[in-house]
Amino acid sequence: MATHLLLIDCPDEPGLVYTISGIVFHHGFNVVSNHEFVDPTTGHFFMRTAVTGAANPEAMAATLRQRLPTGAGVRLASTEPRPIVLLVTKEPHCIGDLLLRHDYGDLPARILAVVGNHDVLRPLVERFDVPFHLVGHEGKTRAEHEAAMLEVIDGYAPEYLVLAKYMRVLSPGFVARYEHWILNIHHSFLPAFVGARPYHQAFERGVKMVGATAHIVTDDLDTGPILHQSVEPVDHAYTAADMARAGRDIERQVLATALRLLLEERVFLHHNRSVVFA
Repeated sequence: MATHLLLIDCPDEPGLVYTISGIVFHHGFNVVSNHEFVDPTTGHFFMRTAVTGAANPEAMAATLRQRLPTGAGVRLASTEPRPIVLLVTKEPHCIGDLLLRHDYGDLPARILAVVGNHDVLRPLVERFDVPFHLVGHEGKTRAEHEAAMLEVIDGYAPEYLVLAKYMRVLSPGFVARYEHWILNIHHSFLPAFVGARPYHQAFERGVKMVGATAHIVTDDLDTGPILHQSVEPVDHAYTAADMARAGRDIERQVLATALRLLLEERVFLHHNRSVVFA
């Protein structure tokens, strides 16, 4: 029997879990895992439930929409690998890690292609039999460059875009095209050290830990909903280069973890924050 993910968010009210589980049972499905949370500051309810059964899941979802509070979000998702496209510039550590995980079946995704604004990473990408597209930005306006990128990306119809150390700021128009579906890795522990050269900023401040942050891309630089973060201790003996080296290891792990959370539909976005059922 197929497994379906039931994703619900709505204003909280008494008896929601009872109502939902009753509808699931009535439509012939069995709950095999469940996560729920009520945000105490907004009174909003979130639920991720995996169900199995041979019945019609769309009928179940339709009943839920009728019975749940007005404005409820009810969505069905598959557990199959999701199609994604990766964007890169020159740094190999994040893209190399994702390609290796994908090659060994350790990532619930289908990497359809990699798009880069430099050709440096083509040999690495093609080693894994993944198409690489060079869309250079030199001599183009930002609008022209992004239009050329979207022409390539849209041809693959991905569900997510992953900025695997893609080092150009995306315009609001580009972000709107894939709103809430672009994942970025930032090489610092946001909200500290936003923007360029964060490890040099951290070194100058004498920090005692470095970190990385994976977040959803929005129009405002490095301020989108945070999905996952991690840190590593450093001390006064670390140079900026040492901090950057430690940071690259953290970036790999944080990006891979955040991407898995997205692909497995464990993330709800709400008011520029995230609810993550890890």
